[in-house]
Parts: sequence; structure tokens; C-alpha cells
Amino acid sequence: MKVSDLNPSEYNIYYKTYIDKVSKEVNLMDGFINGQNNILKFFKDIPEDKLGYRYAKDKWSIKEVLQHIIDTERVFMYRCFRIARHDSTPLVGFEQDDFIKPSRADEKSLKLLIEEYQSVRQSFIVLLKSLNNVDLQCLGHASGNPLSARAAAFIILGHEIHHIEVIKNRYL
Repeated sequence: MKVSDLNPSEYNIYYKTYIDKVSKEVNLMDGFINGQNNILKFFKDIPEDKLGYRYAKDKWSIKEVLQHIIDTERVFMYRCFRIARHDSTPLVGFEQDDFIKPSRADEKSLKLLIEEYQSVRQSFIVLLKSLNNVDLQCLGHASGNPLSARAAAFIILGHEIHHIEVIKNRYL
């Protein structure tokens, strides 16, 4: 399954920015495995003294960006799971800024954040392995908009690419 298989009716237009960052030829499972490798290498290569850096007073630190990537993946994995299980209950949105402060990301070591990321990513990979194409094409609702299970997964791939680009452009 590739991102080019998605129909724009499977997700809110807001997520097009993320979906467009995923190569049209990337297979979903390969995207998750390669994405994990890219995230791990990228964050491990950042000097320790840069991890708490904020490019502006009201912006997240690099550790908080990684925590945001983790938290967003958790939320979208849950959305993917519920939708793929044919649950038609509308799923509520989440306010990303409300998650950061209680996460205490800046108090965590990079090692712990990496462990957390790997655990969440591995869980999503195992979930995706357990789903067939019919499950992945199921359509539900999240944040008041249509969302397919597969779109939830592809959004995560583009979301992490987006944040790596932001860190490269504004933090490093």
C-alpha cells in the first residue's frame, strides 16, 4: 500500500501537508521501518547541548519536539486501530500544546525518549502487520473529519519528516 493509493476524501485537508512529504512510491511498512531508522539516527546525531535549545522563547525544545512526535504517533496509532476495527465512534481531537508541559520532556534523557519512540513505533508496526487492506481502508471520523486507518498511518510518516525539516531549518 502506497501513499498514492490514498483518496483525498480519506483525510482532512489540513493533513495534506504531511501526506505530501511522503514519497508516492513508499510502501507503508517500508516507510515505517525507514522512518524509524531516520528518526533514531537524526536525534542521536544531535549534540547533547543542543537538545534543550529553543529557537524562540515560546517554541518547543528539541527534546519536546521528539516528545511531540511520540505523542502524536500514539494518538494516530489509536485512531488507526479504532478505525481499522470498524469502530464508527467519532474520535476527538487533541491539543498538541497541552501535551508538552505535563510530558516533562526536557527532564528526560535522550536515551529514554529514544526508548519511548522505539516502543511506540514498534507497536504501530506490529499493528499495521496485523491489518489487511480492507481494515486499512476503513473510514472513520476524527476531529470532526473523515479519516481512514491508512491515512492515519501515512500522516505519521509525513509528520515526522516535517519535524525533522523544522529542526534542521530552525534549530541546528
